[in-house]
Amino acid sequence: MSDREELSWELFGIAGRELAQEIADDGFEPDLILSIARGGLFVAGSLGYALDVKNLHVMNVEFYTGVDQRLDLPVMLPPVPSVVDLTGAKVLVADDVADTGATLKLVRDFCQDHVAEVRCAVIYQKPRSDVDCEYVWKHTDRWINFPWSVQAPVVKREVRVLDA
Repeated sequence: MSDREELSWELFGIAGRELAQEIADDGFEPDLILSIARGGLFVAGSLGYALDVKNLHVMNVEFYTGVDQRLDLPVMLPPVPSVVDLTGAKVLVADDVADTGATLKLVRDFCQDHVAEVRCAVIYQKPRSDVDCEYVWKHTDRWINFPWSVQAPVVKREVRVLDA
């Protein structure tokens, strides 16, 4: 057995569809999907099509800097979504993995006081996650090789934080 969870593009398609079905079966009808960039962009797009939700927003959060390397705390990067766009909405937060849960907690807490309801959907959730997501395709305690991040970048860039 591998020490890594392998997610192919084909398996991602299945996971996205099954995750959407879980949400639909639960009766949750989000007004918008809030994607946590970068890995959550793929999940949000998949869920948006499957759940027929066209209102997708993006939140940029930096936490992981490499394999098992992370900042002390996740940081929101500009542009931060306007709470006016979220006010009174039923929000589905989408990400690829709930590892420690710190990123999801930051985003959920950001939304909590402004939205009617916020729920989280992830492809994978790890046992150590501080956030117990409402919708999870698979639980694992292994490192995950996602199809969008398993290969090295074509161009390596330095991380730059833009002024807001």
